[in-house]
Amino acid sequence: MTRFESEIKDVNQPASAIYQVLSNFDNFDHLLPEDKISNWQSFGDSCRFEVVGLGQFGLKIVNKDADKMVKYTADGSVPFNFFLWVQLKEIDSSTTKIKVTLDADLNPMLKMVASGPLKKFVGLLAEAIASHTY
Repeated sequence: MTRFESEIKDVNQPASAIYQVLSNFDNFDHLLPEDKISNWQSFGDSCRFEVVGLGQFGLKIVNKDADKMVKYTADGSVPFNFFLWVQLKEIDSSTTKIKVTLDADLNPMLKMVASGPLKKFVGLLAEAIASHTY
């Protein structure tokens, strides 16, 4: 597995507000960059979308720890297996630190092609979570 990690970001919200958005895909599409994502479909605990330059993806929630973490994995036909999770650490009632991690099972050729876009995606997702209006 190849690991991609975002920088730790500060969010001026309680962990419960962030968790509420991240734990239901019906709230999630506003976090994804519109110029990189198309054909968004949400089904609550799963979703489907296309990433420009990488193809179609599906995600499903595989683990939730209220106000601490949400973990996702591939759902359906995707070019590679992966786990994506967001960790939440509430500092006080108005500040939470977040980190996005992606573990991807990439063959050497795919690793060469996809590493840059995946690293960028993880960073963009963390930034979107940090700057989202909750």
